[in-house]
Amino acid sequence: MAPCLSIFFLFIVTFCVTLTAAAAGHCSLQTFFPRPAYQSLIKHAKTPKPKLPFKTRYFPQTLDHFSFHPKSSKIFYQKYLINTQYWHKGAPIFVYTGNEGDIEWFAANTGFMLDIAPKFRALLLFIEHRFYGESMPFGKDSYQSAKTMGYLNSQQALADFAVLIRSLKQNLSSEASPVVVFGGSYGGMLAAWFRLKYPHIAIGALASSAPILQFDKIIPWSSFYDAVSLDFKDVSQNCYEVIKGSWAELVAISNQKHALAELSKAFRTCKSLHSTASVLEWLWTAFVYTAMVNYPTEANFLKPLPAYPVQQMCKIIDKSPSGATRLTRAFAAASLYYNYSQTENCFEVEHEVDPHGLHGWHWQTCTEMVMPMTCSNESMFPPSGFDYKKFAEQCRMKYGVLPRPHWITTEFGGERIEKVLKRFGSNIIFSNGMQDPWSRGGVLRNISATIIALVTEKGAHHIDFRATTKDDPDWLIQQRRQEVENIQRWLDEYYVDLRHA
Repeated sequence: MAPCLSIFFLFIVTFCVTLTAAAAGHCSLQTFFPRPAYQSLIKHAKTPKPKLPFKTRYFPQTLDHFSFHPKSSKIFYQKYLINTQYWHKGAPIFVYTGNEGDIEWFAANTGFMLDIAPKFRALLLFIEHRFYGESMPFGKDSYQSAKTMGYLNSQQALADFAVLIRSLKQNLSSEASPVVVFGGSYGGMLAAWFRLKYPHIAIGALASSAPILQFDKIIPWSSFYDAVSLDFKDVSQNCYEVIKGSWAELVAISNQKHALAELSKAFRTCKSLHSTASVLEWLWTAFVYTAMVNYPTEANFLKPLPAYPVQQMCKIIDKSPSGATRLTRAFAAASLYYNYSQTENCFEVEHEVDPHGLHGWHWQTCTEMVMPMTCSNESMFPPSGFDYKKFAEQCRMKYGVLPRPHWITTEFGGERIEKVLKRFGSNIIFSNGMQDPWSRGGVLRNISATIIALVTEKGAHHIDFRATTKDDPDWLIQQRRQEVENIQRWLDEYYVDLRHA
C-alpha cells in the first residue's frame, strides 16, 4: 500500500510555496498529488514481466456489484495468476488479494506462498485489483474521468474477489476447498476486510503490514513520520540530525539567484530542474521508502537495496567529509536508494517512471482511502499539519469529487474496530514489523484467541511474505513458523467440521 503517502502532498504544496517563491519554479497538482507507497507516478514504463511459476488467466468480471443500472452488467476481464502444481481436489486454495499495482509485481514479491504451497497441497491464486495492471474496465479510457473511475473502490474489489473465487471453485468441482486469503499493505487491509465481509468464502486471513487503523483519529496522525524518523535516529543521532537540518539548507539555496541550476548540478539531474520542491520530494521519498523496506537481506522490491539499507544510509552520512553540508550528505545517502546498483549516471528527479501501473491510487486517496498524516517536532521532516479543506479542494480540482474521510471506518469499523473484530471476526493474523512506519497503523496486540498479532521489532514492510533465503534471521523464521502453524490449525478445524457436517 499497497497500500500510500496519501497526505504527503499537503506538506509539499505548503513547502513548495516557500521554495518556489524564491526560485521561480512552480508547484503543480500533477507533480505533488497523493502517491502510493512505492514509486513515483509520472509515466508508466514498459518493463519486462518477471518469470513466475503461474499461468495467466482472465475472468469475465461484473463492472458494478451493487446496483442494477443497465451499465452495471458491463463485463471487463480481470487478470489472475494460478498455480495448481501441488493441488488436488478438496485441498486448500490460497488467494492473494491484489492491491494497487500489476499482479505480477506482488506475486514476484510474495514467495512465502510458493514456499508453503507444497506443505498444504495448496492451489495458489493471485487476483489483480480492478483498475490496476491489465484489469482495466474501460481499457485505455479507465482513468479518463470520475464517470469511469467511480467504479474503483475497495468494496467493489472485495466483491470481485468473492465472485471470482466462487466461480473458480465451481469450475474446479471443488466447492468444499477451504480458502485462506493473504495480503500485504493495502492488500493486507483487503485480506482482513474480506474475512470480515465474506466469512463464508474465506476461513482465515493473513494480513501483513495492514494499516487498518490509519483512518480518522484512531491513531495519532504523526505516527507514520515519527516512526520513519525513529528508524534513522535509532541507528545514529547524527544521521537523524543531518537529515532534519537538510531541509533548511534546501530552503536557503532556493533563495539564491540560480537555485535551479545549482541544484540540478548538485543532484546530478538528467534534465534541468523546473522546481526546487521536486528535490525535496526526491529526498523525502528515498528516506521514507528505505525505512519501509529496511529488510535484513538484499532485496529488490521498490529498488535494489542492500541488507539493512537505513544503516547503510546513515553510514554514508556519518562518514561524509567534515566540510560537507547537510544537504550534500542527505543527497549522498538518498543516492543509495536510487543507485545502489551503480547503473545510474544521472537522476530523473522530476521524471521517474511508474513501472507497476499505480496511477489509480491517486483516485482512491481522493475518495475513500483518506489517511491523515502530519509531521511533529520529533520528526526529521519539517513540522506540518493536516488541512482537510485544502486536501478536499485539491481532489475536487483533480477529479471533480470530494473525499469521504469517514467512509472506511463506517464500512469496516472505526475507533471500536478491535471490539468489532473480537465480536464478529476470527482466524485473522495481523503481522507487523516495527521498522515499518505503516506498522503504527496496524493491529499490534492479540484481540482474541483467534485474532492474533505477530509483531517483530526488526521487521519491515510485509517482510514475512518474501521468499525464504539462507540469510533469514531467526526471528523471521520463527514468525513464518507461527503463521504456518495458525493456518494449519484453521484448516484442521475446517476439515473436522466438514466431516461432521
